[in-house]
Amino acid sequence: KKEIQLTSYDELLGINEAEQNSFNQVFEVPLNELYPFKNHPFHVNDDTKMQETVASVEQYGVLVPGIVRPSENGTYEIISGHRRCRACELAGMDNMPVLIRNLNDDEATIIMVDSNIQREDITPGEKAFAYKMKFEALKHQGSKGDKFTADIVGEKAGESGRTVHRYIRLTELIPEILQMVDSNMINVGIGERLSYLRKNEQEYLLRILSERNIHIKNEQAEQLKKLSGEEMLTEEMIRSILVKNNSTEKKDTLSYKTIGRFFPSD
Repeated sequence: KKEIQLTSYDELLGINEAEQNSFNQVFEVPLNELYPFKNHPFHVNDDTKMQETVASVEQYGVLVPGIVRPSENGTYEIISGHRRCRACELAGMDNMPVLIRNLNDDEATIIMVDSNIQREDITPGEKAFAYKMKFEALKHQGSKGDKFTADIVGEKAGESGRTVHRYIRLTELIPEILQMVDSNMINVGIGERLSYLRKNEQEYLLRILSERNIHIKNEQAEQLKKLSGEEMLTEEMIRSILVKNNSTEKKDTLSYKTIGRFFPSD
């Protein structure tokens, strides 16, 4: 009798055993050959959580390999694992375990965002630029319609497409005002409205906020947005709107030197 042999799932997909083993192989790559993802939107801070990660790496090693892709100069671009890479550096290690993937720019961007977006300590600015990067990557891949694409972007983080669009708007803020959003001096809703102001109008606004201890209100932000859309907004008008009905405004002012602590230079 002739023995019947069934075709395996991997054979149907054209994946041989050598390719499968290579795909899952973990490589120890020198830290000096690993470089951050281009325009990586998530900050890597040497804070308390980093100290905890360093302690874990020192005791157990890196439990979950990073994901990288080869660069043209023989180095590797980190897709997932920026904090682990920094922890390895602080722990005095020479290498980090990684999985090497051949990914195009859009594929790498989507994985990079998805692997970080559910962290609890993400600032609004980090989320804004991450959402924008993934949104653009999905559009490049042929995703149809802004609403549909925004819904896909937010799905991983459990947020609606409308919320995604609100965050993406924050990328239109000048860095100093975005930092105020990140520092909870301005909430996300107000930040979204202010993002519709032109760059020079935002600079006027920043100057006035720097001079006075004013907490901008929702209705004021909405009024600024409306007047900007009508091309009627001037620095004096911004000043008038912010000071009006602000009876609780403190007389002491914040100098540029003082407010500079909220906007550290890079």
